[in-house]
Amino acid sequence: MSIRVNEISDSVTLRLNDQAVKMAEEGKTVYNLTTGQLASKPDFDFIDSIKSELNFLKSYQYSPVAGFVDLREKLISYIFENRHVAKEHFANLDCVISSGGKHNLFHVLLTLVDPGDEVIVISPFWISYPEMIKLCGGKAVYVDTRSFDAFTPSLEAIKKSITPKTKAIIINSPNNPAGIHYSDEWMKGFAELMIQNENVTMISDEIYFELSYFDPAPTYFYNHRPELLSRTVIASGISKCLASTGLRIGYCIAPKKMCSAISKLQSHTASGASSLIQRALASYEFKLIPDYLRPIKNQLRVNAGIVREVLRSRDVARCWYQPLSAFYFMLDLSLTPVFDKYVENKQDHNDYSMKICEDILNKCGVALVPGTAFGFPNSARISMVLEKTPFQIAMEKVADFLIS
Repeated sequence: MSIRVNEISDSVTLRLNDQAVKMAEEGKTVYNLTTGQLASKPDFDFIDSIKSELNFLKSYQYSPVAGFVDLREKLISYIFENRHVAKEHFANLDCVISSGGKHNLFHVLLTLVDPGDEVIVISPFWISYPEMIKLCGGKAVYVDTRSFDAFTPSLEAIKKSITPKTKAIIINSPNNPAGIHYSDEWMKGFAELMIQNENVTMISDEIYFELSYFDPAPTYFYNHRPELLSRTVIASGISKCLASTGLRIGYCIAPKKMCSAISKLQSHTASGASSLIQRALASYEFKLIPDYLRPIKNQLRVNAGIVREVLRSRDVARCWYQPLSAFYFMLDLSLTPVFDKYVENKQDHNDYSMKICEDILNKCGVALVPGTAFGFPNSARISMVLEKTPFQIAMEKVADFLIS
């Protein structure tokens, strides 16, 4: 095997999910809280759009490498109408459509990062960021956060992490795995910081933008400083907002020169994204997305409340912070009574996330993802997409384990 493949890590999210599925197939009751996949069909109007394209020859042939022009223009308009950015600020931007959000982000990093370049990543982070950076020959530089601050990074810490080698910073708001989004005040301060660092590209991963379920809604640094769009890449896709993880459509919006480079790279890696799904999206009314997501966001609000009340009822409320968006809650295991059973003494700073999550799965039948994978040791990510009743049962089992 190549050195680059040997140096990257497996996806822990998928590995524990596979273990949970295997246990369920063996007849065991398992509550799977590992993945960010809604157990619901996409919007019926979107399904109808797909069906309506099945009889067209063009839906089965190559699309342009960057995607169909009409869909690219539609995505640009959709993004900036929702982000409340004036049209004149995206005149010099373009769009590239790829085979999923992960594929899209990897192409962005491959286009930007040379060996030895540094990319700032805020912890906890989506597990694939560091591996992608590593595959590009770059170095991930981490900025830590704390649950006490609802995982909001210090702007001063970001400032200190910027060096002459810094090529980019990834901002993931709404955030996977923390389930929060950064405040407008924070975004304003970040914008001013980036104005002072003109050689740094901002990669804004906004895949969960539509899944904000508590006000105020997410805003972005470019709302305060639109001129930053000249060195910003906005990354998104349909996996989360249309419950379509398997349809593999992601996209980025960036300066035209960068999109041209990304498209050139994509021409040698994937040719283009699915023509059928692209054409279906071109005829789908994006304004229907809020109606489709309304019951899903209501469910997330309910489940967030369940997490709060269950932790409070077991006197472990110090683990609580308010999730605002996306599907997740990060449980700080180091703040729970059971953690004392794993550490040898107060000077023991080892990470027990994997061991604790394995014990929770084997003893309680609840699958969580160890926080190690997200750069936040001695924690676990809880996915809140289950329906209310099974989620309540799962959380009570976890909470009882935490105080056992």
